[in-house]
Amino acid sequence: MRPSAPPALPALGLALPLLLLLLPPAPRAAYRAPRFDPTWKSLDARPLPAWFDQAKFGIFVHWGVFSVPSFGSEWFWWYWQEKKIPMYVKFMEDNYRPDFKYEDFGPLFTARFFNASYWADVFQASGAKYTVLTSKHHEGFTLWGSKHSWNWNAVDVGPKRDLVKELEAAIRNRTDLRFGLYYSLFEWFHPLFLEDKSRSFHQQQFPVSKTLPELYELVNKYQPEVLWSDGDGDAPDDYWNSTVFLAWLYNQSPVRDTVVTNDRWGLGTICKHGGYYTCSDRYHPGHLLPHKWENCMTIDKFSWGYRRDARLSDYLTIEELVKELVETVSCGGNLLMNIGPTYDGTIPVIFEERLRQMGTWLKVNGEAIYETYPWRSQSDVTPDVWYTSKPKQKLVYAIYLKWPTSRHLFLGQPIATPGATEKGRWSSHLMFNYSLVAWV
Repeated sequence: MRPSAPPALPALGLALPLLLLLLPPAPRAAYRAPRFDPTWKSLDARPLPAWFDQAKFGIFVHWGVFSVPSFGSEWFWWYWQEKKIPMYVKFMEDNYRPDFKYEDFGPLFTARFFNASYWADVFQASGAKYTVLTSKHHEGFTLWGSKHSWNWNAVDVGPKRDLVKELEAAIRNRTDLRFGLYYSLFEWFHPLFLEDKSRSFHQQQFPVSKTLPELYELVNKYQPEVLWSDGDGDAPDDYWNSTVFLAWLYNQSPVRDTVVTNDRWGLGTICKHGGYYTCSDRYHPGHLLPHKWENCMTIDKFSWGYRRDARLSDYLTIEELVKELVETVSCGGNLLMNIGPTYDGTIPVIFEERLRQMGTWLKVNGEAIYETYPWRSQSDVTPDVWYTSKPKQKLVYAIYLKWPTSRHLFLGQPIATPGATEKGRWSSHLMFNYSLVAWV
């Protein structure tokens, strides 16, 4: 197939829909199941709510007390206190008094300039369809006034505001995004968790008194439609009582019909059990998987939280991010792209720029991303060409990330049949000084 060449401009990403007659049928839509038992066999049989697969693109937000030192990684406390990595130790010696404790960062986490409405507007402009906020990371600090995290939460210390509620209200009132929450099951230095661990997790003081009450509280109070579990602390799922909680979530919770969950519910569950698979951070298999999956990744190549010591080269370019999105969606995944706000509640300019750039690209090419399915071939013999499809409309999209130097694009996978494949016309759109061409 050899269409006429467009103007000689480099291409950031281009989508070509081709009309075909013979395409595989669309997957069956999620339905309301009866009742789920607290076993993985039963829970794993729950169909994933259809909205998640249709959404394709979400925003991850890593925000917490680790945003105060904003050095090295969101694992700052662990690397400084437990691992005693020299660069972290030296950072503290050079910048803080000798008796300074990690807990002293709490009051400095002010969120002074946090404007939930502005965040929501930026997220909407990005083209994302859902967002996931770290309600509690491994440090244990909760962004809401948890009844089970006395004096180590955003209502009692620092902002003295319910940050989860503010963002949840803004997202739901100002955007069409689904609201989700990340929650770390374990906490690095919580004495009850450490005591349970010392007894090989044969007792459950920590999940019974901390983890499970907070999970129920989060779901009932904020009704997240994504519940992103993380941090099993090398404890098995029966220690966390994960299957009992998930059975309640799917059967009785206020979000039982729409909530989606991931696969991080205890040691050994990742890439095996749960609603959709994450398998690992920055998971990007490059081929089609039989189970719905998500690529959670960061704009900052080295950290999930904001880093003051980051360099410009540490951030992925918009071209790299578009490539990540296209390849992920072509292989049946969702992209969850992470940003790290500052301790005072602002979104660093480079993160906002990347989000808005992605939104601009999706305004032109979103038809080839949202509500699509993998095609029979994910990529082409021609490099940098990836496919998606819409079986009901008998459409196949060829998304090409780089216009060939020959100025002619050859597609090896589509098979044109006389009378069955509809010819289209080329249309050209300009964005970021790139040429976008599509069959319409």
